[in-house]
Amino acid sequence: MAKDIEAAPQGGEFSTKDYSDPPPAPIVDFEELTKWSLYRAVIAEFVATLLFLYITVATVIGYKHQSDPTVNTTDAACSGVGILGIAWAFGGMIFVLVYCTAGVSGGHINPAVTFGLFLARKVSLIRALLYIIAQCLGAICGVGLVKGFQSSYYVRYGGGANELSAGYSKGTGLAAEIIGTFVLVYTVFSAELLSSTRHRRRLPPVRAEGQRRQARVLQEQLSRPSLRPD
Repeated sequence: MAKDIEAAPQGGEFSTKDYSDPPPAPIVDFEELTKWSLYRAVIAEFVATLLFLYITVATVIGYKHQSDPTVNTTDAACSGVGILGIAWAFGGMIFVLVYCTAGVSGGHINPAVTFGLFLARKVSLIRALLYIIAQCLGAICGVGLVKGFQSSYYVRYGGGANELSAGYSKGTGLAAEIIGTFVLVYTVFSAELLSSTRHRRRLPPVRAEGQRRQARVLQEQLSRPSLRPD
């Protein structure tokens, strides 16, 4: 197998590139509104975000119930899936959903990712707005399903909402969220760059899942992170 290495001439500059950058997306592209591919992608983002929020919020609520000292009086601290289990739930769902939707919508599943890709001119304004609307609606419906199926646990444990761990200030939690979201979006951009070159691989979802899981484990100690604005 030939190595993917370019030989630099004596002048010190490369003569050719072994990849091509896609042209920037237009800011506003009304022609997209006439294409079924746009609406199919929006539906994919809605369904993916709905499933993601349903599974992950239900996992958090389940862990809070299993580790509740009023419910489990023997060993509440070691009960349930634990922080690592929650991280695996988030990372595993991202892994599966990105693989399912990457070929349809790009597998954003996060308004922060969509907004970042819009600023980088990877998607148009119309597509970005529809994606964010679909993601927010999917998140609302996903959490609504959790509340509908487990209303008593949902109310008792605050819907699995994020909260600061004891001993940490709001500023520390905010910083953790900013850094974690930055790393997440940076990883997505790296995967996007890899998939746009001629070296096409099936690694981006693995990368995103691994980064998501690592960030989740680290930040669970600080802010019970969301890494997403929806």
